[in-house]
Amino acid sequence: MVRLLRCINSTHSLDYKQFARIVTRSYTSEPDNKVRDVKRIRNFSIVAHVDHGKSTLADRLLEITGVIKPGSENKQVLDQLQVERERGITVKAVTASLNYTHNNEKYLLNLIDTPGHVDFSNEVVRSVTACQGVILLVDANEGIQAQTVAVHSLAKRNNLRIIPTLNKVDLPRADPDKVKMQLKSLFNFDPDSVLSISAKKGWGVQELLEAVITRIPPPPVDLEDHFKAHVIDTWHDKYRGVLCLVYIHSGVVQVGQAVKWRSDSKQNVVKYLAMLRPHEEPVTEAFAGQVVMIGCGPRGGGSVGDQLVSVDLTETTKTVSVPPVKHMVYAGIFPADQSQHVQLSDAIKKLALNDSAVSVNVDSSPALGQGWRVGFLGLLHLDVFTQRLLQEYKAEAILTAPSVPYKIKVTGAKTIKKFGGREALITNPLQLPDSCHIEEFYEPLVVGTIITPVEYIGAVTTLCIDRRGTPLPASAIDEKMTMMQFILPLSEVVIDFHDTLKSLTSGFASFDYQDHGFHASSLVRMDILLNGLLVEELSTIVHTSRLEYNARKLTAKLKEMIPRQMIQVAIQAVVSGKVYSRETIKAYRKDVTAKLYGGDVTRRKKLLKQQAEGKKKMRSVANIKVPRDTFINVLKR
Repeated sequence: MVRLLRCINSTHSLDYKQFARIVTRSYTSEPDNKVRDVKRIRNFSIVAHVDHGKSTLADRLLEITGVIKPGSENKQVLDQLQVERERGITVKAVTASLNYTHNNEKYLLNLIDTPGHVDFSNEVVRSVTACQGVILLVDANEGIQAQTVAVHSLAKRNNLRIIPTLNKVDLPRADPDKVKMQLKSLFNFDPDSVLSISAKKGWGVQELLEAVITRIPPPPVDLEDHFKAHVIDTWHDKYRGVLCLVYIHSGVVQVGQAVKWRSDSKQNVVKYLAMLRPHEEPVTEAFAGQVVMIGCGPRGGGSVGDQLVSVDLTETTKTVSVPPVKHMVYAGIFPADQSQHVQLSDAIKKLALNDSAVSVNVDSSPALGQGWRVGFLGLLHLDVFTQRLLQEYKAEAILTAPSVPYKIKVTGAKTIKKFGGREALITNPLQLPDSCHIEEFYEPLVVGTIITPVEYIGAVTTLCIDRRGTPLPASAIDEKMTMMQFILPLSEVVIDFHDTLKSLTSGFASFDYQDHGFHASSLVRMDILLNGLLVEELSTIVHTSRLEYNARKLTAKLKEMIPRQMIQVAIQAVVSGKVYSRETIKAYRKDVTAKLYGGDVTRRKKLLKQQAEGKKKMRSVANIKVPRDTFINVLKR
């Protein structure tokens, strides 16, 4: 209040925005940040398979702690993106700092609601670096699913305390006892330690919240040390620049304090400091163990995994390391019209700041113009990214067909110098050198985990073998469900594998995969020739076992897409000079003898001979006109 009165007395020297900011901070900064005892802080995440009730449970926790009021209008509060509400999935990990009183003591609970789909596992990986425990949520109807196994192994690798919890126990098909035995069989959980809740109706959620306090330890931090924090997430604000969500490892940070980034050592000043509840609540200071939002102005932004430290800290040891992102799918993004290039460029930069899992590199195409080659974690990640471009930034883009990265080992001094070494990562077939300079191809493989009812084992095995899969030992979860594992090529997984699996198993199977590295494989580059001329944009990398199938499929598609010309067009799929498929587009034909109404047959022969010579001359000098729309229709997903 004293600060507010001082501001009122000096409003002549402040603009209205500064005055409004100070007024807001005066009323909201003090009350809820008084839990300075680190022993009364709990940082935890909710992890689960898709559609097991994470967002619903987060809503109940917000209601119990008084953040929102109970009611049908408050649903998916932490799913703030339009794409999340439309698809019914969580895309971004969102933090909510909750106040809760237990045994007459106030606790600060930092909840992070994480995505459940494998394509957004990077969000989960970054979130658990700020946590000391997780709620492992399992649907009491569906039981253990593939992503459940993945997030459990992630929690164990990070030495997190796990609270196994069964959700949807109120439904008629729920079988909590069976699922508890699955948890004991796979993860060795004591059935008595497994909590049973109904997030929709609120049953058992109070007990779960108390279990978070009693079972999860406080953060191991030091209040007396220098200020150190690492960045969990970043996003862009139109007026404040780059804002960062950080987990504070040690020390205290205040508004106006001088700090620096570990990556560039440039000095910055903390201008914005807030707790997310999940709305921003400005505070004047934050201390070790908390998860807070920090802003250092338009030019003071960091990146995910970077560290923010006090300026007087000289040590170079890092407090936390975020594993590098491994992109599974690459696709080209081009503006629908080159006049929209600047708008799309700004949109991609801002969205990439909020979605640190993507990689963006400048690309160009003679057919599509200037664009970008963007790396994603999967096809759903790609779909969500392009949908957010349109919804949040009104930017329309052309998306080319996705491809996976490959590695090659090259020979020849010039080729080695060009790629900077014997091995090179290839994200676009156009980057490939001549086949004579490629010593070996390497293909990315994944370990796929499939949990399916036992009656579909044969169909699942056939599908995986057809996709060039190698089986690994399977294990039974119970008498009705089994867990199968296969080593699969990533190129066979990212296109339509999941949809086909769901179709074969009537929707009962679940699928998840982890990276298995690059392995030698029999791959070739397939080129498309139009009347003997190479069309680089249509080149692809295929496995030799799928060569003829892919060649026929692509040439047939091109025959439908390319418009007829004044000359005949031969479409050929070629590998190392050998034609594997050919389609022919017939030329337009003019009846040059229509004007004849009689006379000798030699007149007809003379006109037909002149036409044949004209066509021959046209073939030698004519260029095949392929409209830009044709490339778009062939290349896009």
